[in-house]
This record gives sequence, C-alpha cells and structure tokens, in this order.
Amino acid sequence: MSKPSQPLIIVPVFNAFEFVCRCLSSLAAHNPHHEILVIDDASTDERISPLLREWAASSEHHHLKVQSENRGFVHTANNGLLSSAGDVVLLNSDTEVTPGWLDALTRCLDTTEHIATATPWTNNGEIVSIPDFCRPNPPPANPNAIGRVLRERAHTAYPEIPTAVGFCMAISRAAIDTLGLFDEERFGHGYGEENDYSMRARHAGLRNVLCDDAYVVHHGAASFGPLGLAPGEDSMNRLLARHPQYMELIAAFIEDDPLAPHREAVVDALNGAGVRLR
Repeated sequence: MSKPSQPLIIVPVFNAFEFVCRCLSSLAAHNPHHEILVIDDASTDERISPLLREWAASSEHHHLKVQSENRGFVHTANNGLLSSAGDVVLLNSDTEVTPGWLDALTRCLDTTEHIATATPWTNNGEIVSIPDFCRPNPPPANPNAIGRVLRERAHTAYPEIPTAVGFCMAISRAAIDTLGLFDEERFGHGYGEENDYSMRARHAGLRNVLCDDAYVVHHGAASFGPLGLAPGEDSMNRLLARHPQYMELIAAFIEDDPLAPHREAVVDALNGAGVRLR
C-alpha cells in the first residue's frame, strides 16, 4: 500500500469544549478537504459528543472515533497512529492552526527520510516558543497573519531540536515503522511520551527538527489538564530511567540556544510585514 501524499491529522479530545470548537474551526478554515481523525477519549462534558457528531457528519474527510472509557493521551494517540498508513500530525485540541501550517510540515517531513518529527513555531511550546524562548507567550492577536508571513518566507533551515513538543507533532512514516508507537505502559495517561519518542528517534539515527515556516497557536494544558495530570517528578523519573542523559541534553540546548538566530529572523520578517507577535 502506497503512503498517502499528506499526513493524517489526529486530534485527541477530552472535554475543553471551547478550545475544541476553536481548533476544529481553524482546521475547517485552513484544511477543509484534508483527512482529519478526531478521537474522543470518553469526554464527560455533555456538549462534546453532539459537537463531534455534527462535525463528523459535515464532511467525508472528517472521521470520528469514540473510546468507551477514558484511556489517556498516550493510548488515544496510539489509537490514531494505528489508523494511518502514512505520516501523521498529532494536534492538541487546545491549538489553532494558521495558513500554510500543514503544507509546511508535509514539506519538512518529505525533505529527507531521516526526519522523525517536526514541530512548528508557537506562542506556548517551550523550546519552540516565540518571541520569548522557553516561556508561555500569550496567544497573538492575529495568528493567521503570522502564518501567512511564515508561509511566504523563501528560506527554511529545519534546525535540529532535541525533542519534539507535543502540542503539534508531525511524525514521519519512517519513524513509525522504525520506532513503533508511544510507550503507553511507561507513560500512562501522558507527559513524557513525546520526549521518550524523540530520544528513541535520536538513538535510531533519526532527527527531530523545527519546522521554521509553520506556526500553530497553543493555549496550553486545556484538554487533558483537568485530569489533574502535570509534568512532575514521577513522569520525569520514568523518562530519565530510560534516557539518563535527557536533562543534560536539554540543559545544554537551552544554554546554547541555537534557535536564537532563527527566532530573530522570524521576528524581523514579521516586523517587516507589520505583524505583531504580542
């Protein structure tokens, strides 16, 4: 079976009704004819089910799976990975996409078979945050304008990053075939699974990169956060038990900040176009 020409977009959902509405609206605006799979992880908000049923019925490109019990983000993401024969984009339901984001991620993955994951710029995504590095910047007033400016940039570098950031994580079919699924047994309901996956990719000789001509808004911790889950000592211990060098790798990356010139180039391009990030 040949690989599909574009990634399957997978959106895990658990409650967060207002953010899910925004996410689906942004996808409808920018990717109306693209294959999208939404997986409802047994949401308890009674508004979610009719919203998703109506969404699924609105297009032949919209697909809905409903899990009968709450299994958490890792299981839900794996459910999505198993539904695709090609590349995938895992997209949090508390995000909003912008013009050109998916085409940019697709081009990035297609650049070389050695790319495992690609992550776009965002306002709130740790090492891929702009304008301020490793800080939760507020959502911009006009994210679509940012997306359009990045789409029109002539230069892309796809700089390497130590780990994908899970709010929007494009994963190549080569990586899925090589690495398999996320480690549900180790990471349970979530937090740490994308870091583990990225480290496994590095060990396999694959690359995690920044897709520096794409931008996706991330509101942050709106979907699976109500479960009381948060990055903490337990999730970090599970990650470090498998990858003891992880913290040293991240600390060195943050200290060296190799993305600084790439951030500056984006800010300069936006300033030149009269577009504000704040």
